[in-house]
Amino acid sequence: MSDSGDTSRKSVKTYVPAYQKSEWQSHADDLDMSQSEFVRTMVQAGRNGFGAGSAEPDSPDPDPGGNALETQVLKLLSADTYSWDELLEAVSDDIESRLDETLEELQSNNRIRYSGRHGGYTTVDGGGDGD
Repeated sequence: MSDSGDTSRKSVKTYVPAYQKSEWQSHADDLDMSQSEFVRTMVQAGRNGFGAGSAEPDSPDPDPGGNALETQVLKLLSADTYSWDELLEAVSDDIESRLDETLEELQSNNRIRYSGRHGGYTTVDGGGDGD
């Protein structure tokens, strides 16, 4: 496998409010999943929703929003055997990194700012403040 097919496990940490962790744990229990499995599955499901049917700028994929995933899976499986988790990791982009870069760019262009008062990001014109 190539470097992009590296299936070694890495730890990811996040901090969420206690009520949210409790809700996630309850939902994971309902689905008979571990909390780690639940979070990983929900993140991937959410990421799939972000890209569904839309082309991403600078996408290296010649068919963005089309059958690119199918093509990528077939290419991977033609070279090796993968488990579900290995396939999931192999076809995943680093959305956290992309979001961080986008937020930094928007802040440097003075289009958004972090509002401690409101506990999150908002547009500079205040449109996201709820004011």
